[in-house]
Amino acid sequence: MKKLLLSISMLALAYTASANVPVIKSDPKIEAQVEQTLKKLTLEEKVGQMMELVTDLFGANDKNGVFYIDEHKTDSILSRYKIGSILNAPNTCAPTAKQWEKYISQIQKISMKRIGVPCVFGLDQNHGSTYTQDGTLFPQNINVAATFNREIARRSAEATAYETRAVSVPWTYSPTVDLGRDARWPRIWENFGEDCYLSSEMGKAMVYGFQGEDPNNIDQYHISACMKHFMGYGVPWTGKDRTPAYISPFDLREKHFAPFLAGLKAGALTVMVNSASVNGMPMHANKEILTGWLKEQTGWDGVLVTDWADVNNLYTREMIAKDKKDALRIAINAGIDMIMEPYSCDACGYLIELVKEGKIPMSRIDDACRRVLRMKYRLDLFKNPTQKLKNYPKFGGEEFAKLSLEGATESMVLLKNEKLQDGNPVLPLAKGKKILLTGPNANQMRCLDGGWSYTWQGHRTDEFAGKYNTIYEAFCNQYGKENVILNQGVTYSEKGKYWEENEPQIQGAVDAAKDADVIVACIGENSYTETPGNLTDLWLSENQRNLVKELSKTGKPVILVLNEGRPRLIADIEPLAQGIIDILIPGNMGGDALVNLVSGKSNFSGKMPYTYPKEINSLANYDFKKSEEVGTMEGAYDYNAKITQQWGFGHGLSYTSYKYSNLKVSQSDFCHGDIIKVSVDVKNTGKVAGKESVLLFSSDLIASMVPDGRRLRAFDKIELQPGETKTVTFNLNADDLAFVGYDGKWVLEEGDFKLMIADQSADIHCDKTYQWQSANR
Repeated sequence: MKKLLLSISMLALAYTASANVPVIKSDPKIEAQVEQTLKKLTLEEKVGQMMELVTDLFGANDKNGVFYIDEHKTDSILSRYKIGSILNAPNTCAPTAKQWEKYISQIQKISMKRIGVPCVFGLDQNHGSTYTQDGTLFPQNINVAATFNREIARRSAEATAYETRAVSVPWTYSPTVDLGRDARWPRIWENFGEDCYLSSEMGKAMVYGFQGEDPNNIDQYHISACMKHFMGYGVPWTGKDRTPAYISPFDLREKHFAPFLAGLKAGALTVMVNSASVNGMPMHANKEILTGWLKEQTGWDGVLVTDWADVNNLYTREMIAKDKKDALRIAINAGIDMIMEPYSCDACGYLIELVKEGKIPMSRIDDACRRVLRMKYRLDLFKNPTQKLKNYPKFGGEEFAKLSLEGATESMVLLKNEKLQDGNPVLPLAKGKKILLTGPNANQMRCLDGGWSYTWQGHRTDEFAGKYNTIYEAFCNQYGKENVILNQGVTYSEKGKYWEENEPQIQGAVDAAKDADVIVACIGENSYTETPGNLTDLWLSENQRNLVKELSKTGKPVILVLNEGRPRLIADIEPLAQGIIDILIPGNMGGDALVNLVSGKSNFSGKMPYTYPKEINSLANYDFKKSEEVGTMEGAYDYNAKITQQWGFGHGLSYTSYKYSNLKVSQSDFCHGDIIKVSVDVKNTGKVAGKESVLLFSSDLIASMVPDGRRLRAFDKIELQPGETKTVTFNLNADDLAFVGYDGKWVLEEGDFKLMIADQSADIHCDKTYQWQSANR
């Protein structure tokens, strides 16, 4: 019988303290440069390299409200505290590219003069040039996941890196790879959905896009990635941002760690830490996870940075430290290398005191500083601390705009497309029809871009994105303004909180529907970011649902366009609509992408990256265990414990149809180390061309722990012309069918498995159990 280990701490005892093969191979030349520079630095200078301050501390606003770098203030701060890093946009609002060029040039000039070490500047470039007015905004990460297209992820990150480095910023706090497994959480849209494999693949693709193939030599067109938020951040017990999570040690290792491990293996130079606690321990204080799992078990030599002021939270909120100095002692000894301290420089003095008191060993300071210096050498900041915008001719240009449109188009999900009385489906919409465009999301760029767009909350997006098309403007361009009636019925209160709405004018929309052939209701959410996006009710607002209910009474076909950062419940209005499209948060080109799809110029190919719930008590994920769905028992114990879903993970319709056949496996029996070749034929049986994401799932039929119902193991996206057939082949590593057992060790168990692609399946058998002794497979 397996020994039961009841805590993460006990699990770690089973593992060796250090990795055999580091995830990033060290470069002897860079290591020599790091050591040479480290020897020159005083304790004060080393501590300064571990500090990251907010931009606003270095500048001021002129009489016109325009931010500028105050060189005297900057010189004073850098001279006194030797600060190694700066973050954020001035006033958390996007400057122009030329302003960025000037800001960074001034900062680097003073940093090199006063410290002899370049500053590393970081920005939340979460979906393109989010903090540069004239850059390119791409679809949010949840849309990237919905494409099931790794190339979209990689190319979008490459373009973001190009435009970010063009303004001399070498570091982005992206990609976000937390698993969004709770629909209530306000940061679902920043991530790649609920599945650890999909998140791993998209996160890895973005790391390569941001950094290139060689993490030791990042050129002038790439930047450092930052995987966040390490880890377990996406499943808070309350559903509220930055609140505690309770995760089994097995899921923590097997699922939540997986995307981070994939990113580390791709060469990610930095990782940002979860702001909250997991299983009662604040992650910023968890030495076992930060130093043990992240650093020692992988050999990773990158920089571990806190999130915004999170060291302070150890004594103000988490209550595990008595004051800031005590919090710094805990965090640095746990493995933190850089402190994001937006408010003051007092941490510098406290760290120096802690070293002199022997409460933080000098070796830990040297290790942290060494990691920061290594990052700066890898980014070539010592030789090239700044760039010239003129050397980046593709900045904000047509090439990246087309890529943004491509990503938006491939990400939108057709959820429902019923046939009307004439026998034709409601979509696509032909020209010549009168269209009522209604709902609060119909004529606003803010909703299309979401948070982290020009400003933190995205609330000023319409000031900066005027050259792009709202949904209404895109429809007018396609169908003619004379054929598009705009009457929103419900609108957001732009002066209020993101969820606040003005007094509804539903009857006006109903009256306008009399002149329309079809109703397109654009509903969902306004933009929000992080904790301000918390909610208390997952149902779509009552005003918006009432709007749809009243419009449905007109007898006109209703198409719902869902523009939202998380799945808001719509079970009461879903039956009233003949067509439903989930556009998620598609970015500046979202309006154009939507109308291309609605008109039939493009074909739908997006699939849901998470499970869309039907009711608040069924917030399950697609990989739920059979024992979670008890079903109905009759008699004295009459109850229903079935899991309901509005739409499942991977659901997505098309204007064409696909037939799967001839699923084959190279071997029906396998063991540890084998590669199983899985192939299937996919035919386009419809009348138009389309792209199809082919998803391979597996089920472990009997296991020593309750097995997941099914797991995504591979995916590929193909394009097929009408009548065309392609064979899709996956090389499935048998070891990917392993799981983390109750003793905390990875195990591939003898027994039966089922592989599934669409309606095709194959049975395979593992002949022999294999258990790993290392922490990670």
